[in-house]
Amino acid sequence: MKTQITLKLAVWASVVALALFAGCKKQEGAGEDDGHGHAGHKHGKVETAPKGAAGPTAQAPLSGTKCAAHDAPKELCFICDANLREKGRLWCEEHKRYEDRCFECHPELQDKKRLWCKEHSLYEDECFLCRPELKGKGKPAAGAGAVLMCSEHGVPEAECAICRPDAAAKLKPGESMKVRLPSTNSTAIVGVQTALPERGAIADGIECVAEVSFNQNKLAQIAAPVSGIIQTVDVDLGTKVEEKQTVAKIWSASIAEAVAKAVLSHQTLDRERKLREQRVTSEQALQEAEAAHRAACQQLRTQGFTEEQIDEMGRKPQEQVLMEVRAPFAGEIAERMAVRGSLVDVGKPLFTLVDHSTVWAMLQVPESTLARVKTGQAVELRVDSLPGKVFLGKLTWIGPAVDERTRMARARAEFANPDCLLKDKMFATARILTRQAEGAMLVPPSAVQHVEGKPFVFVKLGQDLFDARAVQLGAKFNGRLEVLTGLKPQEEIAVSHAFAIKSAMLMSRLGAGCADD
Repeated sequence: MKTQITLKLAVWASVVALALFAGCKKQEGAGEDDGHGHAGHKHGKVETAPKGAAGPTAQAPLSGTKCAAHDAPKELCFICDANLREKGRLWCEEHKRYEDRCFECHPELQDKKRLWCKEHSLYEDECFLCRPELKGKGKPAAGAGAVLMCSEHGVPEAECAICRPDAAAKLKPGESMKVRLPSTNSTAIVGVQTALPERGAIADGIECVAEVSFNQNKLAQIAAPVSGIIQTVDVDLGTKVEEKQTVAKIWSASIAEAVAKAVLSHQTLDRERKLREQRVTSEQALQEAEAAHRAACQQLRTQGFTEEQIDEMGRKPQEQVLMEVRAPFAGEIAERMAVRGSLVDVGKPLFTLVDHSTVWAMLQVPESTLARVKTGQAVELRVDSLPGKVFLGKLTWIGPAVDERTRMARARAEFANPDCLLKDKMFATARILTRQAEGAMLVPPSAVQHVEGKPFVFVKLGQDLFDARAVQLGAKFNGRLEVLTGLKPQEEIAVSHAFAIKSAMLMSRLGAGCADD
């Protein structure tokens, strides 16, 4: 009985051994398939390395935590954690594996002689997710060093902007990726036109609103110097006057009294001089008469009378004395308040005189641009009522404060106005020129397309192939954009309907990626 049991056990052990051997051969043969399936293939995971072999602890101890999706050490699962992927190695988002291991996109790259880990999309001899001790010891792929080509668009996989629009959005100025259009006549169908960038002078500037005002240094209010009655008004609105020209005359009782004192003191002085010559009066009396005369004349001089006028009034004491109101400088009468026969008090405005050969423009400068603004910079001024007319001036003052509501700072620019085209209180648009350049590279705004906020132009490489080139923009001037870096003058770019090329570039975001189906 014991012999029969022993025989049965031996037969059973032989069957199990044969089954295990057949399973190993079957698994070895599985490496010969195309590697596209992800059916429930499970590899035996090596929890600990054999004694003496390089195990997980030889590099970095693993916590033992497993990735639930891939049954791999969480610290090594590059499929879930993009930060664990090799830098510079392309990743196939569609099939969740390295591009040089995606044999669905690139079947020509598969090495049929190497076993394939279907679960982690790596060769068995490099799958460190199954065997962590292989980390950093993987064998090179078949055909390593060859350029991976996008089979759908015929450009290097790393440069295919249609398959990898996210990578295109990360380009720096001067870097580019390729955009292959569906056919050679695609540009003609959508109306894409190409041209070379223009070369010309450009002036970078800060746009701001402005209001024209009179030059306050050449603006004056002519006021009544004394109280009295206006006898004559010699100018009218718009009258051009010269410096010291009489604009009005005022009769004043105080002036008449001052003139009488001056005439009387002059007569007294003459009498004292004659008496002194005859030695009838004293030297002191003569000196007192001279002092009284000087005081009376000084009062008239302070009110604008000249020595000649005072002498003339002394010779004609019976004539009416009028105060002449004069213009302080040459200009134009902009306001008139004086009316003949009206009674005026001292200091009352009679006229407003302005020299508008120069005007000011009060600018509102955004706070964010103040670091680029300084006095002495050139300023261009445009008004709606004078289309096409540009006035060139200079920034003369920048305010010390920013308005708490508008976040704007006030500034002032001065402009020549020889033809008197600029009027007080006109609204205008000012441009403070912060940089001027000759031979700048200029493109129309339609040539520049933005991807995630970054500017791109499309350089023509062929009838159906364009370079999506990241560029750095400068100033906007006369309907053109300046390209600072990223483009060469001899490169032909799409200048109209460039949006169609951008749409082709971003089509994969709509689900039409690099898939051969």
